[in-house]
Amino acid sequence: MRPIIFSKMDFSHSNLFGYIEDLQELTIIERPVRRSLKTPEEIERLTVDEELSDIERAVYLLSSGQDIQGTSVVANLPVLMRQNPAETLRRVLPKIREVLHVAGVEMQLTAAVSFLTVLQEESVSIHTYSHSFLHIILQNLEHRDAGVSNAWLETLLAVIEALPKETVRHEILNPLVSKAQLSQTLQSRLVSCKIMGKVANKFEAHIIKREVLPLVKSLCQDVEYEVRTCMCRQLEHVARGIGTELTKTVVLPELVELARDEGSSVRLAAFETLVNLLDMFDADDRSQTVLPLVKSFCEKSFKADESILVSLSFHLGKLCNGLYGIFTPEQHLRFLEFYKKLSTLGLQQENGHNDNQLHLQTLEQEKKYISVRKNCAYNFPAMIVFVDPKNFHLELYSIFFCLCHDPEVPVRYTMAISFFEVAKLLNSDVYTIHKELVTLLQDESLEVLDALVGHLPEILELMTNGGENNRSESKLLSIPDLIPALTTAEQRAATSLKWRTHEKLLQKYACLPHIISSDQIYYRFLHRMLTIILTNNVLPVQKAAARTLCVYLRYNRKQEQRHEVIQKLIEQLGQGKSYWNRLRFLDTCEFIMELFSKSFFCKYFFLPVLELTHDPVANVRMKLCCLLPKVKSTLKIPTDKHLLQQLELCIRKLLCQEKDKDVLTIVKRTVLELDRMEISVDAFQKRFYENDLLDQEKERQEHLLLEMEQLEKEKQKNEGRSTNANDKIFEKKRRDSKTSSVLAKNINLSVSGNSCGTSAGKEEKKSKLVRSQSFSTQVLHPKYSNIDKCPNKSSAMGYTSSISGMGKSCMLSFTDDSFRTHSAGNSGNAAFLSSSSRNLFNSADQKNNGNKESQSRKMSM
Repeated sequence: MRPIIFSKMDFSHSNLFGYIEDLQELTIIERPVRRSLKTPEEIERLTVDEELSDIERAVYLLSSGQDIQGTSVVANLPVLMRQNPAETLRRVLPKIREVLHVAGVEMQLTAAVSFLTVLQEESVSIHTYSHSFLHIILQNLEHRDAGVSNAWLETLLAVIEALPKETVRHEILNPLVSKAQLSQTLQSRLVSCKIMGKVANKFEAHIIKREVLPLVKSLCQDVEYEVRTCMCRQLEHVARGIGTELTKTVVLPELVELARDEGSSVRLAAFETLVNLLDMFDADDRSQTVLPLVKSFCEKSFKADESILVSLSFHLGKLCNGLYGIFTPEQHLRFLEFYKKLSTLGLQQENGHNDNQLHLQTLEQEKKYISVRKNCAYNFPAMIVFVDPKNFHLELYSIFFCLCHDPEVPVRYTMAISFFEVAKLLNSDVYTIHKELVTLLQDESLEVLDALVGHLPEILELMTNGGENNRSESKLLSIPDLIPALTTAEQRAATSLKWRTHEKLLQKYACLPHIISSDQIYYRFLHRMLTIILTNNVLPVQKAAARTLCVYLRYNRKQEQRHEVIQKLIEQLGQGKSYWNRLRFLDTCEFIMELFSKSFFCKYFFLPVLELTHDPVANVRMKLCCLLPKVKSTLKIPTDKHLLQQLELCIRKLLCQEKDKDVLTIVKRTVLELDRMEISVDAFQKRFYENDLLDQEKERQEHLLLEMEQLEKEKQKNEGRSTNANDKIFEKKRRDSKTSSVLAKNINLSVSGNSCGTSAGKEEKKSKLVRSQSFSTQVLHPKYSNIDKCPNKSSAMGYTSSISGMGKSCMLSFTDDSFRTHSAGNSGNAAFLSSSSRNLFNSADQKNNGNKESQSRKMSM
């Protein structure tokens, strides 16, 4: 319709007729709606008596109902067979058989599916089924509609697997001889080809040789190429049924002849069958018969017969590895070059042509080339095996790079799916493809990212642990590239509408604690997970983020960071303003109970969870009541007796004060469940042995994380102390050297001076001594305030303090071996300090004695 602008309305003759046409279009749109309504007569005709049983209603609708009612009865046949098989076989099935002669396509397709469902559900015995249903299937097998015929054929092929051999032989194989003749219709001969392939696995080799192989040969030389193609594709099943010897003498010559057929579809079928049967041919057949055929296919694929190109690229990996043992080095190189050419088909322009001379590729050719490159990406792991993983970087890395950067999404998608297989095959050389991993993580298509994420934990583990021997530097260098790529991938998934990809990505990111450090996770990923929980609107995404956050918290190695995250969870989720956040807090607590020990949950989350019993929103209280049995299972008696009392008090309040009917119903049901529960005690019990053992292991790991953190702190302190002690010793030596030179100068001056200065010097020394005594009493412990009176005691005290420090270090080294080096260093420093203190006192005594001698000399002079 044209938009009508009232400010510029034109009531000319042409415009007026335009408006009338628009109104007529509206009336045409409304007419089918009126016609679709049923008249009272039609409604009466469609109405069925409600007092009729299911069998009687089915018979009535099949006899006098409309087509749509008869189709519904046929679709409901499996249900009738389950409820009343005898009456259904006696009354309903004959009616269906009569109706199918004149039924339309929809009812025929529905009947084929229903008959197959009855077989799969085993509502009747196979003998009864073959007696009642098989004849109906065979009658409709040659329906004039190809879709209906194929549907009945699929049902028959499924039935053949379940039927006994004698029934197949008499009911199916014997009539097949006449149906496979040239005088029969094309559809009949095509059906015969497919039945041949199915029957070949049912009988012994001698029966197949006598009764089936003559028909196979005649159908392989049928005048219609569709029949030859169909029979050629069934030769694989026939070969599996007759064994290796007959395959070599009968099937292989037929395949060679069909590979030279004039029809391209026949040649394609012969090529694919040859590839699938490679394991049944010996080395002579492969080298003398199969390899020349394959070489001719490869040569013709680019020149005369491009129709085989897609199939050739799809089977090339299987073909190269199947013929690997008979390749000469030249043939090996030729097939590798052929694969490389296919991998870049349609991307590179041939040399020697101008843009004007280039042949414009049609849309069909472009689609074909995309399919070829996609098949090359699919076969890439097989080609790594073909060239040996050691030669990957030299032979295949350039092709790997091109396929990962291909302009078409299906090619990159296939590479993302096979990336894990490539990484596994490269093993220690996996570091060579970390750039391509980053590229695929940052791919513009979310389909590629979704394909890569499926095995992302395994890929990252191989990336970080695969190259260990001389690749540690490259392994470490790959991590800084990966972390931005991972964050970018998550942000792109979050901004898209594909929440399932985002959920899958968050679930796989739970592997990161095993890949990167705790600090990197804390600063780059952990807070992002909390933001997703608070801001995202998709519940599965929020739950995935909550669980991944709990995993990050579980493996965090710094207690300060853990406490910060726990505090945020309680404040922003458990005490959040939105009831949605409080519900997510309960989900998070459920994950914490799953991942952490019982004591951890009781210590940090038990009471915040119980506070939600007073929540103003009924949905929160309802979810909490459903969670209370799990909460109670975290308690241990008698350690958590006070928490058990708090839980019982909250339940009593809920029972007494709850006004919402739905919540009260759940509370009563929860109370009964809680009463039946048994609380585990601190000691191990037989009934809870496995759970207690698992909980003990979790608790041990949590304590281990705390101990590791304490060890790191001690290590840092010891390193700081050692550096500070060395600095102090160096400063003391420098100071001593300065003071010794100053003392020497003072002594010379005092000797050359007159005796009148001695009294002033004595007074100055006395004042300095008094100040030093007052300073020492302020700094040292009062217990050692008499240190100036007894310098020997002070030296002894320094010695004992060094001994006590050594005793502490010995205790630490007994508890943990990792402390030995640090404790030894500390004891050494302490011993050095004590010895230096003793030397200091001795030097002080010597200085005092020297001063006294100089004073006596001055007096004598």
